[in-house]
Amino acid sequence: MNNVRLTITCVYGLEAVVGRELSDLGYREQQKVDGRVSFEAPAEAIARCNLFLRTANRVLLEIGRFPANDFDEFFDNIRDLPWEEYVPRDAQFPVTGASQKSKLHGVPTLQGMTKKAIASRLQEVYGSDLPETGFEVPVHFEIRSNECTIWLNTSGGGLHRRGYRQLAGEAPLRETLAAALIQLSVWRRDRALLDPMCGSGTIPIEAAMIGRKIAPGLNRNFAGEKWNNLPGQIWTKAREEAHDLIDRSEMAPILAHDRDFRILKTARDNARMAGVADDIHFQEQELKDLTTSRKYGVLITNPPYGQRLDDVEEARTVWQTLSDVTDSWSTWSFFIFVGARDFERFYGQRATRRRKLFNGPLECTYYQYLGDKPPSMRKPQREETE
Repeated sequence: MNNVRLTITCVYGLEAVVGRELSDLGYREQQKVDGRVSFEAPAEAIARCNLFLRTANRVLLEIGRFPANDFDEFFDNIRDLPWEEYVPRDAQFPVTGASQKSKLHGVPTLQGMTKKAIASRLQEVYGSDLPETGFEVPVHFEIRSNECTIWLNTSGGGLHRRGYRQLAGEAPLRETLAAALIQLSVWRRDRALLDPMCGSGTIPIEAAMIGRKIAPGLNRNFAGEKWNNLPGQIWTKAREEAHDLIDRSEMAPILAHDRDFRILKTARDNARMAGVADDIHFQEQELKDLTTSRKYGVLITNPPYGQRLDDVEEARTVWQTLSDVTDSWSTWSFFIFVGARDFERFYGQRATRRRKLFNGPLECTYYQYLGDKPPSMRKPQREETE
């Protein structure tokens, strides 16, 4: 397999973040649309993107693009693709799909037709027996404005499944979104980071992995690793690269607080699974007791949203308390991700910047309050000359 065309899916609003990650991997020529970033690269990019991308949902390998104005055209174009090059006789090939602004919009019907069209092609090649007892080659299609693109899902399960989170608290933040919140902040590994409502520890764990340059996919497997048409050495080489990049040098402290000692135990277990337990200081603490003597830190947190009527007052109290206890922290920067439009009113301050992001189907806002820059980050002032 030579050059391939890949599509990286992501949460709406994170296309630029994924794009920067791809540029850091060396893939700079990109096309971005809502929730997707596409590019062409050598086949080794499949393994590297699965292993290294922190904010992506899945890595899709494009195998066809064609008009889909009616069901016959849709079926025939799918059947004409060389499925035998990708799908062995006994492979499982589950189908997912989506349709937007198109004549064909009944997704369950389209999924069934896709499955039937693929089976029709494979039966011509292999014979009528397709046991589907082997490994998975997941298929995904998307129809936009009457044009269909069809991919193979090289990731399998979503890339948020890092392999470290065995248990989670109520309404957990996905690992990919937590990583995005960190990358959209001003935090760097030489500045203290604090999450005063850490829950199961996703934000501090993702920060520690970023600081250590631990590839997020290092402790999991991917669907494409089993495929015959993807050379095994691309996965081996990518994992070797990931191990070589890990940074064990000294890093500023990462602090994770929560009032619930039970969820803190889960957070510690998750950090241990991620290999960053020694980098995070977990502490049981009520938010009202929060203090710090550190300067120039970064607070990143995902407080309660107050989405349910019986939770609204509690959430607003949390926002007000957070504002009260950090009121004198002028040298800190605050990054607060919450699904509530009235957050600023109860927090008592207008954000320096706001960014709309989605947590699942819920529209949220990332409120960003920028504090003073550390001396090392300030631009030197020009000396006045006589």
